Amino acid sequence: MNSNDFNSFGLKQSVIKGIKEMGFVTPSPIQAQAIPIILEGHDLTAQAQTGTGKTAAFAIPILHSLEKNGSVEALVITPTRELAMQISDEIFKLGKFLKIRTMCVYGGQSIRRQCELLESKPQVLVATPGRLLDHLKNERISNFSPKIVVLDESDEMLDMGFLDDVEEIFSYLPEARQTLLFSATMPHQIKRLAQKILRFPKQIKIASSNITNEDITQKCYVVNEGHRDEAIIRLLDMLCPVKSIVFTSTKREADALSHRLSQARYKTGALHGDMDQRARMDSVRAFKSGKISVLVATDVAARGLDISDVSHVFNYHIPLNPESYVHRIGRTGRAGKKGVAITLITPLEFKEIKKIQEEVKYSLEIEEIPSYEESHNQIVQKILQTRIVDDAMGIYTDLMDKSDETNGVLKLISFVLQNQAGQKIGPSQQEINRLKKEEQRDKRGLEQSKSQYSYFRPSRRKNTGRLSSGRR
Repeated sequence: MNSNDFNSFGLKQSVIKGIKEMGFVTPSPIQAQAIPIILEGHDLTAQAQTGTGKTAAFAIPILHSLEKNGSVEALVITPTRELAMQISDEIFKLGKFLKIRTMCVYGGQSIRRQCELLESKPQVLVATPGRLLDHLKNERISNFSPKIVVLDESDEMLDMGFLDDVEEIFSYLPEARQTLLFSATMPHQIKRLAQKILRFPKQIKIASSNITNEDITQKCYVVNEGHRDEAIIRLLDMLCPVKSIVFTSTKREADALSHRLSQARYKTGALHGDMDQRARMDSVRAFKSGKISVLVATDVAARGLDISDVSHVFNYHIPLNPESYVHRIGRTGRAGKKGVAITLITPLEFKEIKKIQEEVKYSLEIEEIPSYEESHNQIVQKILQTRIVDDAMGIYTDLMDKSDETNGVLKLISFVLQNQAGQKIGPSQQEINRLKKEEQRDKRGLEQSKSQYSYFRPSRRKNTGRLSSGRR
């Protein structure tokens, strides 16, 4: 069954009202295929990329089937705290007119408080594997016999080392249950898990001719290994994104880069697994509300964070695989808005980025980091279009008489930005001189590297190259 209308599924009117309240009009492909299968009571494996509407695909039929009998009727297991909170929130909103109770269970919260909330008899429990297993082992959840169990982002649970916990959790669950497994990819270990916990499952795979969102412009900037921090700062200076995420490979990098950006007067925060739960929630809330404009995160934020106004995503390093790349850049270009995804690469990493390009079927533009003069000239043009230009121009004229052009421009930028809610202040002349020397050294190294790779073809545009294979 493949329908263009939620009404055709035979859902309760209270569920239909919740769907309309959420603004859903037409089922997405995964919803159109999964909802009738789940309503018929079949087990299911569903493979679909992020952003395809997977949460609603299982939440809607779960809500339709709830009996509100005083027990936990549905269990959703998901890899991260952030995703658990997001799923719980979406189910609660979809079930607004059913007056259901949902609950999140994850590490970092008070166990006593969670036990008190469990006594309120939620119909839907959304949990991360570690804390759920702890509750089950210590018999803190009474009469626990969910009739529907969902494994969401199963491949991410594999990557995070939760598969053993998941298998042990299923030893506590009733045999008579409906099990739904959702995953962006289906590696061998996930297929083996599905064989153990599912019974004669139906299978869905949502293919995409273009894996990455067409609303996302994808670029690479070539840097030397030791200059990644400066490259991020210069790109933020030049692009002036309203809200951006920088993905790093390690927790240590996330903390270090966040500190470096704070020194450069950017409103920034970190998000990674070593932070306690309150600190992580504070970072997410601050980012959503606009109190911070740059979130530096590990892959803990690559899946599940649904923030519609992220304009730019930066990859501090090339992601380990194409799937991770797709999930990361999927944080921008959401809800029909345009987005930009930028990956920093060294000259020796052209082969790796070419593999990602071939996998995602998109020709990534390759460019060089602009010089400070180029980036700040662009900033000046933006400043000249602001309302406070009249105030700035008088000081600019005085400065131009007292100093060289570059320093005068930077002082103008400093003046204007200091008067715009404490934004970034331009670098010192000593810093500029140091960076100019590094730029000259980087360019010499880049020219040597270009000659080693036949598929790097410089275009006629200044400071721009393009991989020869793939399509736009």
